Amino acid sequence: MKVAPQHRLYACFFFFALITGAFMSRLPDTQEVLGVSEGQLGLTMLGMSIGSLISLTFASPLIERFGARTTAFLGVLGPALMLALVPVFGTAPAMFGLLFVAGLMSGALEINLNVQIDRLEMQQGKRFMNRAHGFWSVGFFVTALAGAMVRQSGLTATMHMALVALVVFVVGGWLISGIKDAPAPARSPDVAQHRIAFPTLGLLPLCVIGFAAFLVEGAGIDWSAIYMRDVFAVEPFVGGLGLTLFAFFMAVMRLSADPIVTRYGPRAVAVVLLSIASFGALLVGLAPLPWLALLGFALMGAGCSAVYPIAVSAAAQRTDRPASVNVAAMGQVSFAVFFLAPPLLGFVAEYLGIRNSYLICLPILLAGLVASAFALGSRKAPPAAPVNVVPAE
Repeated sequence: MKVAPQHRLYACFFFFALITGAFMSRLPDTQEVLGVSEGQLGLTMLGMSIGSLISLTFASPLIERFGARTTAFLGVLGPALMLALVPVFGTAPAMFGLLFVAGLMSGALEINLNVQIDRLEMQQGKRFMNRAHGFWSVGFFVTALAGAMVRQSGLTATMHMALVALVVFVVGGWLISGIKDAPAPARSPDVAQHRIAFPTLGLLPLCVIGFAAFLVEGAGIDWSAIYMRDVFAVEPFVGGLGLTLFAFFMAVMRLSADPIVTRYGPRAVAVVLLSIASFGALLVGLAPLPWLALLGFALMGAGCSAVYPIAVSAAAQRTDRPASVNVAAMGQVSFAVFFLAPPLLGFVAEYLGIRNSYLICLPILLAGLVASAFALGSRKAPPAAPVNVVPAE
């Protein structure tokens, strides 16, 4: 069975989201098992943030050495195993350690997939980045909808996570086995000297954009179920709809964003989307009724959908350093925020109320809007670039 190269990469996004989304959908149950507050739960989840930050800083040369397929195996199957073991151990220290290892592997996956997608875009002259991240959102939507129904049915978190991990290992493992390295763009010897990823001054505006998008994403994914439970005391299925709607509208927008970006340019699309996300966060923070909060989660999902992929493409197309280093450096700030959102917002929720944990996203979204207006170009097609037929060392 012939599978296109980009479709195998799409599968990595999908299956990583499948297991991560299943874990997030069971956070209310995990909190009860651990017997911790929102702030303590967020502190425990710092393990994934720390692991991903370390990986994003130092993993670039290892990814080039191991290649796309090996890195994808580790980055998808490894977190699937780690997250499935969390409910088995059921203690805060064990959860922290398992999430730390999962973060190490997921950070490497983030670099690997975005670099491979960017190389395919330059090779074929087509946009794949938003669609690739769209499959991540599709995975989250599928697992969020399933998670809401599974929680309502009473199936234990241990069995739920084990079943999802089994699917990821069997189907995801088969699709990953056919991944091949995309040809790397030609680069000068001095550019190849950059081996450790740190943000440069020129990259900082893109980091701000990614920070804003991932903060909203983390707020919508990590705390929506707990928000609906604590604020409106809804039943588990309705409580899970916040995550379901967030993931659904994010998926729809990402899957359809590439032709929109091609037509209107990255800058215009990012500004409009961040404005929508801002309105959604405001609505969630002030909603007097459950359906208004659900509408806010839907707008947040649509609003932050294509912003990060747009910023990643801009970072990968910079010529000052290898694409893998720039993507990793940007990921240090933005991708880590996705995992830092639980502890940060958890502390706000515990001391200031969970509604305010959404309202504090607004200043960051405003900063992202300003950065988008100045840092993103209006180019309407991915630039072509000469490539080496031999993969990077």
